[in-house]
Amino acid sequence: MAEATPSFKIFPGQAFPLGASEVDNGINFAIFSQHATAVTLCLSLPQRGELDMLAGGMIEFSLDPNLNKTGDIWHICIEDLPRSNVLYGYRIDGPKDSDKGHRFDSNNVLIDPYAKLVEGRRNFGDAKHKLSKFLGTYDFDSLPFDWGEDYKLPNIPERELVVYEMNVRAFTADESSCLDQDIRGTYAGLIEKIPHLLELGINAVELLPVFEFDEFEFQRRPNPRDHMINTWGYSTINFFAPMSRYGSGGGGAVSASREFKEMVKALHGAGIEVILDVVYNHTNEADDKHPYTTSFRGIDNKVYYMVDLNNKGQLLNFSGCGNTFNCNHPVVMELILDSLRHWVVEYHIDGFRFDLASVLCRGTDGSPLGAPPLIRAIAKDATLSRCKIIAEPWDCGGLYLVGSFPNWDRWAEWNGKYRDDLRRFIKGDPGMKGAFATRVSGSADLYRKNKRKPYHSVNFVIAHDGFTLRDLVSYNSKHNEANGEGGNDGSNDNFSWNCGFEGETDNVDIIALRFRQMKNFHLALMVSRGVPMMLMGDEYGHTRYGNNNSYGHDTALNNFQWQQVKIYHFLNNFDLYSTCLMVLFMLKQLNARKSDHFRFFSEVIHYRQKHRVFSHENFLDRSDVTWHEDNWDNPDSKFLAFTLHDKGGGEIYLAFNAHDFFVKVSIPPAPPKRRWFRVVDTNLASPDDFVGEGVPGIGSTYNVAPYSSILLEAK
Repeated sequence: MAEATPSFKIFPGQAFPLGASEVDNGINFAIFSQHATAVTLCLSLPQRGELDMLAGGMIEFSLDPNLNKTGDIWHICIEDLPRSNVLYGYRIDGPKDSDKGHRFDSNNVLIDPYAKLVEGRRNFGDAKHKLSKFLGTYDFDSLPFDWGEDYKLPNIPERELVVYEMNVRAFTADESSCLDQDIRGTYAGLIEKIPHLLELGINAVELLPVFEFDEFEFQRRPNPRDHMINTWGYSTINFFAPMSRYGSGGGGAVSASREFKEMVKALHGAGIEVILDVVYNHTNEADDKHPYTTSFRGIDNKVYYMVDLNNKGQLLNFSGCGNTFNCNHPVVMELILDSLRHWVVEYHIDGFRFDLASVLCRGTDGSPLGAPPLIRAIAKDATLSRCKIIAEPWDCGGLYLVGSFPNWDRWAEWNGKYRDDLRRFIKGDPGMKGAFATRVSGSADLYRKNKRKPYHSVNFVIAHDGFTLRDLVSYNSKHNEANGEGGNDGSNDNFSWNCGFEGETDNVDIIALRFRQMKNFHLALMVSRGVPMMLMGDEYGHTRYGNNNSYGHDTALNNFQWQQVKIYHFLNNFDLYSTCLMVLFMLKQLNARKSDHFRFFSEVIHYRQKHRVFSHENFLDRSDVTWHEDNWDNPDSKFLAFTLHDKGGGEIYLAFNAHDFFVKVSIPPAPPKRRWFRVVDTNLASPDDFVGEGVPGIGSTYNVAPYSSILLEAK
């Protein structure tokens, strides 16, 4: 072992734990690489200068494979290192044989896959540091985080969840949030807006990726997307470190980690669970044509990625992003499990949604596995046993597993069939009534197997990728020209309907129909058996102007527009009030009343929470529902009515009319000593579209308007 400087006392070190750890005689560093022939630890001490100046200013320790290697793990212990503010990485060399899957290059300083914190540029979108390097760091100086004496986990049963998919930065980045500039788009900013989440009524947030990523990855070379900033974060650099630039005030990785915990603590204090959208199917390191080597590729590409050894060691691409993480390799599987446990133990996370989870069901050669070891291990892991685990059950290689994802009776799924069938029925496609009935009643055709429950279906109409709810009713086609790919990116199968005009319009009839359709979708989602999930911004009708793949826009296209939540008469021109001063003026004039649209969305969510009939644990049986239907086989029939029976005595009547004409429907008799009250009619103007206590006087028939829905409650 060659020591770069005589001022440090060094020891062989130990193989476990992986990463940087504090031991009795110093700081231990351990990293896995099966195929490396040389490993060099690189350190930058606090007095050595800025991160961008690291290239020539690092202290290096070459590891001797005879002393500093146990099996495939390289390790070293250094005495008297500072207990924090040290940046570190590795130079690793090995076979120069790409045909066998290797991509070693000792010129790169690589991030430790087990680094618990990662330092890079300090402020999100800071173009002056666009090419900033990223390195691991550690913090053994800070006291343990104080979760508080009265702190407790929400532990919400899955059947009671109402999930709000959201982006930490986009939630408060806009000036209309009226937050101090230092906390806009941060974990601290989200804390300030928890009252909005409580008023809306949700009890779980699903955060788009919050693992460290490089928002400038598209701008590292000239290309058609080099005007874009990655705001969604589906391009992980490290699986343990929270996104440091979501911390406030440019405080760096240690501060961001603490602030993340403050956010989780505050959300839990409000009774809101925290689910993370995690991306283990690929990393930021791209493909062989334009690699962005920061870690795994240079440490041991053949282990960490799926490669085709029958095709010159080319990277397999089931993620659509140039590489595929080799999730069922034993070493990679343990990395993923260690990462998940870290987020549960260190950050008190309540659950995970796994992006393109079908990738996690593939073997090391890319072939589908019937019983994937990683999926089973996650389901059976003791530390993860209290967590919600949710699969996005498809990938970009065609492995579509909705309803058949390997589950061990633990895994839930994003129900893509629910999304498609709801969209098609509500917009009036023929022959969809039966499918609509199946989806709102819990998708028993998909999930009534073994011990699975309706809550294993995460129901959604809208998610981050695809149209927003307003765009779903405003555009027939995607409009992605701003993305720089000639409109070729994004899904073409949106099952959307523009209600008679493509895009923004001043036609009051079309506007009214669009808002009615949005209410129809929301009501159907919230009365469906299963776990409902909605997208941030749909509560006020956010538009991306037809862009259904807006991952690269750090603008109002993605950012929550707080002034729109506050407008009482939901104006078509959303740019009318763009400053906090105008927002405050409007709130004074309008007595701080929320928009009609927000009011409806919030009231329906709260109504679901109060009525257990919508969230029973088991699938519907004949005593739970009466279908008022004798026209199932007619593809031209687009009207469905049914009554849900609560064994506690409550009855809910629902009718959905996807025809373009009125349907006069017979209302069944109410239970003895009860009568029907109208709670919802989406055709009515606010506040009559939702009346929580109900409106009496319901006769034996009801004239259901075109493209509308009603909910009656027996009292």
